[in-house]
Amino acid sequence: MNELKNELNSEDEIDSNSQPQADVSHVVHLLTEAEGDEQAEMFSEILTEAEPGTIALLLESLPLDERYERWQQVDVEERVDVLNLMRADPRLGIVKKMPDEELDLLFSQLSPEDLIEWSDTLPDNITDRALAQMGERQRKHFELYDQYSDNEIGRYADHQMLALSLTSTVAQGQRFFRRIDLDCNDHLFLVDNNDKYLGTVRRYDVFKTTDLDTQLQVLIWEDSRVISADSSLIEAAEAIEHSRELELPVVDDDGILIGRMTLRTATALVREHYEAQLMATAGMDEHDDLFAPIMVGAKRRAVWLGINLLTAFLASATIGLFENVLSQVVALAVLMPIVASMGGIAGSQSLTLMIRGMAMGQISAGNVMSLMKNELGIGALNGMLWSIVIGIVAGWWFNDTIMGIVIGCAILINMAVAAIAGVMVPMILQRFNQDAALSGSVILTTVTDVVGFFTFLGLATILYL
Repeated sequence: MNELKNELNSEDEIDSNSQPQADVSHVVHLLTEAEGDEQAEMFSEILTEAEPGTIALLLESLPLDERYERWQQVDVEERVDVLNLMRADPRLGIVKKMPDEELDLLFSQLSPEDLIEWSDTLPDNITDRALAQMGERQRKHFELYDQYSDNEIGRYADHQMLALSLTSTVAQGQRFFRRIDLDCNDHLFLVDNNDKYLGTVRRYDVFKTTDLDTQLQVLIWEDSRVISADSSLIEAAEAIEHSRELELPVVDDDGILIGRMTLRTATALVREHYEAQLMATAGMDEHDDLFAPIMVGAKRRAVWLGINLLTAFLASATIGLFENVLSQVVALAVLMPIVASMGGIAGSQSLTLMIRGMAMGQISAGNVMSLMKNELGIGALNGMLWSIVIGIVAGWWFNDTIMGIVIGCAILINMAVAAIAGVMVPMILQRFNQDAALSGSVILTTVTDVVGFFTFLGLATILYL
């Protein structure tokens, strides 16, 4: 037990990113190795030392039955914080198992911002139950945020902020800053009687002013920025990153101040965005539970496997067109994976570059042709280099000069086509409102496989038969 306490305490003492993860991993190992009463006692010790984020991570690391048993040990006052830091699937699993009385108590502690995030994955009946536990003002906040889609920052704006009227004084501003402690709070937002945003005043300016009767409107910061509520999450995150501020006001189309976005929120959004892209490349969701029920997990992955099967059939059909030459020149079957692999890697490099550029707003109709020419040049140069190398190796390996020429030409052509496809595939998918991170790699692999096999076996047919 002392070892466990030392592991948890060490998380607060180490600044590196990898070491705390290793410490948590070790705690997970100790916890999952224990069973029954021993595990319960160990988890109680964890609860006295760990932060909500660590508790959430440990709960997600447990199988479903053990997870809920340990969840029941979490203090009622900490449950909302823990659930906020869990992924959607494990959070929903716990919520569905909770008795009605405990669920109502939990929802009574929930803020509109919390419920907005939860409602993206909660069934409507549970969302309605949570709303029933809120006051009228909180429900209005929820309705305000709920009008925005899950990709618009207005949905996730923080309504806890410091806002005063134009005629408020420096003394009132200082009093607000001293009495109200908010995360990432460095600004006062000035509004009129209809909550229309009028300007921003910095904390530094409020406290450096010696005349306490000075009106705050005199201190409005001319270089302040605002974020439109219908901006995408990534656009909003980039806006606050480039502003170098801790928070920025979020306003609707009428200029009404609906909340703020903090640097902490921006960091979380960017992290979740790239995690979603990573999971999407395998046809999965960032909210998926590590211990999802077998039927649920199988259903989610079956569609992706089916799509992959169709693309595999297409590649196989291409190979089937050249059955005659394959039956006579067996060495072709040995070398086919090399052609497909080289094209696939070259294409994925261009695709990754494109997806990053698109996510950062760097790709447009004005520069896409220049980028394609650049990628084609890189693909052709690398294709020439490696086609010569692989052609020489293949010719020496099978003692067949024609074989070296065939595979060399096939690799050159396939790598050039892969570079073009790596640029064009995400652009075409974007035009049809499809996520390039989700389906781009599958389509690209199909293109490089089909082109590679067709070129390789087609040239072999011409030269051998």
